[in-house]
Amino acid sequence: MTGKALYTGSFDPMTNGHLDIIKRASKMFKELTVGVITNPSKKCLFTEQERVEMIADVTADLDNVRVDTFSGLLADYVNRCGFDAVVRGLRATSDFEYEIQMAQMNARLFNEGVESVFLMTSPEYSFISSTMIKEVAFLKGHVEGLVPEIVLERITEKYK
Repeated sequence: MTGKALYTGSFDPMTNGHLDIIKRASKMFKELTVGVITNPSKKCLFTEQERVEMIADVTADLDNVRVDTFSGLLADYVNRCGFDAVVRGLRATSDFEYEIQMAQMNARLFNEGVESVFLMTSPEYSFISSTMIKEVAFLKGHVEGLVPEIVLERITEKYK
């Protein structure tokens, strides 16, 4: 295990795919920060604070994981906080096409030595997205097993 890594996303809501990446990345790095991106132009189901609380609850057993929030340019946050790596999860080739462009741009903006690390999502979570979870839950479909239990409870509350 080496260095400090950042795993970012809106996590609206957090899925079991996100949790899988967090658990795996936490074994690779001394410290892993889950960075909840604040984007005022995006309409979220959960507030920033709710997302932070759910992630903190779900990752409480992972001693080297902490949760933070940020807005603005990812590279500014990465450079300011001294991260060694940015972890990104990949589900499909379409994710790769987007993520490789972002990684190449970030390579120009990050401090020297900061790496982008890509982890393939475990096959059982490869079809899950936060958007899909929200759509299915809104239409009263079942999302059990696709999100952590605490997230399922909060989704159920939101769509009552």
